Amino acid sequence: MRPEPSGGWRPLPGGTYAMGCDRSPYPQDGEGPVREVSLDPFRLGATAVTNREFAAFVDATGYTTDAQHFGWSFVFGGFLPDDFPATRAAAATPWWRQVYGACWRHPEGPQSALAGRWDHPVVHVSHADAAAYCAWAGARLPTEAEWEYAARGGLEGKPYPWGDEPDPGGTYRMNIWRGDFPDRNTAADGYAGTCPVDVFPPNGYGLFNMVGNVWEWCADWFTPARTGPVPGPAVNPAGPPVGMVRVLRGGSHLCHVSYCFRYRTSARMGNTPDSSSGNTGFRCAR
Repeated sequence: MRPEPSGGWRPLPGGTYAMGCDRSPYPQDGEGPVREVSLDPFRLGATAVTNREFAAFVDATGYTTDAQHFGWSFVFGGFLPDDFPATRAAAATPWWRQVYGACWRHPEGPQSALAGRWDHPVVHVSHADAAAYCAWAGARLPTEAEWEYAARGGLEGKPYPWGDEPDPGGTYRMNIWRGDFPDRNTAADGYAGTCPVDVFPPNGYGLFNMVGNVWEWCADWFTPARTGPVPGPAVNPAGPPVGMVRVLRGGSHLCHVSYCFRYRTSARMGNTPDSSSGNTGFRCAR
C-alpha cells in the first residue's frame, strides 16, 4: 500500500495562470518574463516530506542518501557548537560549512539527532534522494510550473502565498531569518532552524509552508538567466530536457532580504542534483 503524506493530498484544479515576475530583485535568476502557463489538474502534498516519513522509506528500502555516500553535507555554521572543529567553508557563502557526518539523520553533524524534529521537513536530501522517495511513494516531484501555481494559492501576481505583505497585520506567516544575517537571528517567528511542516496557516489551496522553512526540489532542470522560467510549450511545461542544475523553490529559514530575498512565490534558484544542505527538502506530487 502506498504511503500517504502526513498532511494528506491537496487536489489542485489546474487551469491557466500568470507565471513569473517582471520585477525580480535578481534578474539573473530568470523569474521573468511573466507568461501564461496552462496546467492539467494534479495533486500536491499539503506539506513537505517529514523526517518521520523519510525514515519509513529508509526502513523499508535500506536507501542511502547522497550525503551519506559522500560522507558529509553543508551545515549552517551558526548551528554548530562553539568548540566544533574547524571545517572548510564555501568560498562565496562562508556561513556554509562542510561537516563530515552531517546527513538527514544528523542535521548538524554526528553530535546531532532528530529528537523533537520528527515532524520537521527532512533535509540534507539531494534531487536524486527526493526522486527516489517519490518513486517509492508512488508519486513524483512537481514541475516548476506546478509548484509555482500551487504556491500562489489561487492568487494572481502576489509575491506571497497569502498576498502582498510578508507579515500581514504584524503576524508571521513563514519561517525565515529574522534579524541581521548571518550573525543575529531573533527567531521572532518562533524558529531559529527548521519548523514543523504545518505550523503556519496554509494558503488558499490548503498547502503549508510553500515559502520559507526549506527549499524544495522540483523536477525541472534549471534554465539559464534571461530565457524565462519555463522555455518551450506553455501547456504542462516541464523545462528543458537536459541541464547541469535542478530547480529549487520557496526559500528557507536562512533567507533574509539583505542577501536572499527568495521567499516569494516566483523566486527560484538552481543547484547541482547531488548537492545537499541543512535547508533543502521536497514535497511530492501526483
